[in-house]
Amino acid sequence: MDWRLDFISEEEFKYHVRATITKYGEKLLSYDLKRFNSNLIDPIKLLFDKSVYQASWEEIINNEIFRQRDKSNNNDIGYFHQNICSYFKGCEVPQAGWDVIYKNPDGIQMPEGDVVHTLYVEMKNKHNTMNSASSARTYIKMQGQILEDDDCACLLVEAIAKKSQNIKWTTKVDGKNVQHRLIRRVSMDQFYEILTGEEDAFYKMCMVLPDIINLVVNEEGGVSVPRDTVIQELRNVAALYEKQSEELSMSMAVCMLGFSSYMGFKDQMEKW
Repeated sequence: MDWRLDFISEEEFKYHVRATITKYGEKLLSYDLKRFNSNLIDPIKLLFDKSVYQASWEEIINNEIFRQRDKSNNNDIGYFHQNICSYFKGCEVPQAGWDVIYKNPDGIQMPEGDVVHTLYVEMKNKHNTMNSASSARTYIKMQGQILEDDDCACLLVEAIAKKSQNIKWTTKVDGKNVQHRLIRRVSMDQFYEILTGEEDAFYKMCMVLPDIINLVVNEEGGVSVPRDTVIQELRNVAALYEKQSEELSMSMAVCMLGFSSYMGFKDQMEKW
């Protein structure tokens, strides 16, 4: 592949993608019935979902496995967005304090005319992931940094913002609306432009990312693909209800995930 990113090498990008996939860790482990039900499945919801969405048991079970794996994956994607910055010129990803610190001795032009030489960055995956208390704490932290260093700006960078933007961040602190021209909400595309000087740098990264992910996943010894056994184990349980229809037998097997100690269900368990 012809490498199209000037701000990170192909080897560095592959290494970072591989590290991000490794972060998935135990979520790549196969699911058996015990692991599937470790946090107690809601059988009633699964029964409703199957009928309402006209899905097969395979689809419903696989969707639930995906949901369980996905719950903590946002942290891993946060790792991707944050730590890729360590490969960009002038960027540092500190161990604590800020997600990213960017320094440019030539100066960083801000939208309202100010020129600063350092950016302190907090990253969020989505624009709506902070509650009011978290927003207030983050704003106060940024306010304190600007009071300490008058040659900086502070950015709340959102991977998934409502739109492309670089605007003053307006929020509430102690019930009052607050804003400052050097405390800003910035979408990921405009953040990449600040770091690289390229307007479409984030777009270019997204265009090469699928190929690199596939390359890393499929390389020898790269990623072990999980082999889930949940649906087969449920079918084995359903087979115990041999006098019932296949649909009712599977429904009973699913109900046993959450209700095996409940009256009526417990009696069925004791018959096995």
